[in-house]
Amino acid sequence: MTDKTGDGIAMGSIDEASIHTLVHDFYGKAMQDDLLAPIFGREVAADAWPAHLDKMCAFWSSTLLRSGRYDGRPLAPHLRLDDLDDGHFQRWLTLFATAARNAFAADDAAGVIAMAERIAHSFRLARSLHKGRDSLGLEMIRA
Repeated sequence: MTDKTGDGIAMGSIDEASIHTLVHDFYGKAMQDDLLAPIFGREVAADAWPAHLDKMCAFWSSTLLRSGRYDGRPLAPHLRLDDLDDGHFQRWLTLFATAARNAFAADDAAGVIAMAERIAHSFRLARSLHKGRDSLGLEMIRA
């Protein structure tokens, strides 16, 4: 497949419809997950879920398709979560990887998962620095 992003992600199966599938599948699983559901349930009001899902579709559309649909700062909410730890990031990546494999062709899913791993790592680094912790030994969590 042709790399349309310059980031090594071949986007043959990545479009707005498959991104919608990814986001809705992931959050459907996350809201049933014993570890993630309490955080999402606490942070996203029940009546705010449609807007949150739309925002996450816009985020991934901007990230994967460079659509420019997302206008926000995704790190800030994650910095405010005192109880978020590496176990949450690992579970997020595991569920996200499953959803990506369901939404995209194998090569595309692998690229999307790698991007999600890099985003999770950058969030973890930022959280570590924000809390004044040493981040030099922080290893990337893989899906």
